[in-house]
Amino acid sequence: MKINKVEICGVNTSKLPVIKNDRMMELIKKVHSGDLNAREEFIKGNLRLVLSVIQRFNNRGEYVDDLFQVGCIGLIKAIDNFDISQNVRFSTYAVPMIIGEIRRYLRDNNSIRVSRSLRDIAYKALQIRDKLINKNSREPTVTEIAEELSIPVEDVVFSLDAIQDPLSLFEPIYHDNGDAIFVMDQVADEKNQDETWIENIALKEALKKLNDREKLILSLRFFQGRTQMEVAEEIGISQAQVSRLEKTALIHMRKHI
Repeated sequence: MKINKVEICGVNTSKLPVIKNDRMMELIKKVHSGDLNAREEFIKGNLRLVLSVIQRFNNRGEYVDDLFQVGCIGLIKAIDNFDISQNVRFSTYAVPMIIGEIRRYLRDNNSIRVSRSLRDIAYKALQIRDKLINKNSREPTVTEIAEELSIPVEDVVFSLDAIQDPLSLFEPIYHDNGDAIFVMDQVADEKNQDETWIENIALKEALKKLNDREKLILSLRFFQGRTQMEVAEEIGISQAQVSRLEKTALIHMRKHI
């Protein structure tokens, strides 16, 4: 793939416009209200973002025009789903969506294809994972996912590995105003440290409202990563009691946060 190609899909990349963040926020409001001219300006003003992202896929042997078009689809999805009420830069939100769209395209068009049945298992496993997180307020184990699907643990692990490529947390994926944005920035945004600090204070204050048993259960569950069954065995009560006390403690904490 020729990264230094000037014209991609009929677009002269050397003349792509750059929109400042203030103008970008003005445009996105107009876009969400149905202003087509604002939408066109916003898309053109963020094509450099797509161009920057596709450069990390330069060793895949794909045509740059194809990747650029796919990246633009991810950009448009990001525009349509961006929540202006959140304190997040558009580029920070859009980059993972553009990458995800390109990765899906590469998976579906890879010469070494993952079988449809394997992909189906992986997608079902991801759905079960989300369901269990909502139900238990924690990350489920692979064993729990496998039990929900009634399939061997090995099948779950193999299917999930098959649809993902390894990625370094320190890999730069975009340069925003001269500062590199790394994959790890999408996991933990260091720009919101003050907000995190305030949340930690609120969390500590809420914990003080709990009794000793509730504090112990939450500490074992969420700070030490124990399962409900392990907590039950340690403090000498049933797993059902642990579950009930855990839910009660979380409800009490939410009232104080």
